[in-house]
Amino acid sequence: MSRRAKTTAGFLALALLLMLVSVSSLLRVTQLREHSTLNEVLFIPSAKAVKRMSLGYSGLLADLYWVRAVQYFGNHHIAHAKEYDLLDPLLDITVSLDPKLEPAYRFGSIFLSQQPPQGAGRPDLAIRLVERGIKEFPDDWHYYFDLGFIHYMDRHDYIAAAEAFERGSRVPNAHPFLQLMAARMRSQGGDRETARLLWQNVYDSYPDKMVRSNALEHLEALRYDEMIEHIQKRVQMAGEKLGHQPTSWQEVMQAGFLRGTPLDPKGRPLILMPDGRVQYSRPDDFPFVQLGLPKNRADHPIGN
Repeated sequence: MSRRAKTTAGFLALALLLMLVSVSSLLRVTQLREHSTLNEVLFIPSAKAVKRMSLGYSGLLADLYWVRAVQYFGNHHIAHAKEYDLLDPLLDITVSLDPKLEPAYRFGSIFLSQQPPQGAGRPDLAIRLVERGIKEFPDDWHYYFDLGFIHYMDRHDYIAAAEAFERGSRVPNAHPFLQLMAARMRSQGGDRETARLLWQNVYDSYPDKMVRSNALEHLEALRYDEMIEHIQKRVQMAGEKLGHQPTSWQEVMQAGFLRGTPLDPKGRPLILMPDGRVQYSRPDDFPFVQLGLPKNRADHPIGN
């Protein structure tokens, strides 16, 4: 065999070996079990190592990691999991392999930010992910909206939210909504109408069914809180008229402040507690509500 033929054969053998290594890496990703531990998913020490092993297929590998991240989140979300240990590593590797994979930043941050079981409960990691997205897409105002949204909804830091919205408002062709939200953060922060505006924007802006469903549940929770607040005021007025705390709906009705026993959105009677609080009979049926919860959960309501 000539020297040229030997060299060619050697290069072909090396190429075949490298291809097998790359394919093996891809298969390892797709075979991750939904209940894998953190150590199992980090079988490759870093995103940089994964990228080196991709042999130019980093885009394909990023897509696989992103699909796996979505599957992992979806399975844990459905199972009402309390921990999402693998989510951040999966997202980190995804955007390291393909920094231009937009959905990984925007949807990934939503997955990370919300409290369990709706998400990983790590707004700090969500903010870090969105900031990475901003570096890649500095002229896309949506990322600044996502950043302000997380600061407001999950961290309750209205000044940081205002600053994020202000940053976004300076981006060319930014939506005027950002200026409005920045002003509301500075002046009101934490009011129900602001939360409604933000969740409505999420519902209108995201095509993903899971995100839209989540936003709709938050919008419904705001409406339910208004209902409970209205009934609570009726109970208070009845107490002022009667000269004592009403102990039954019948007393509130006799005082002229209700026409019948109030029902929850699913048609079940609300409960009037001895201390005058209005409470759901089955509060777990109403995620994200702030009012109508048992006393020991009123300071720690479900969700955000």
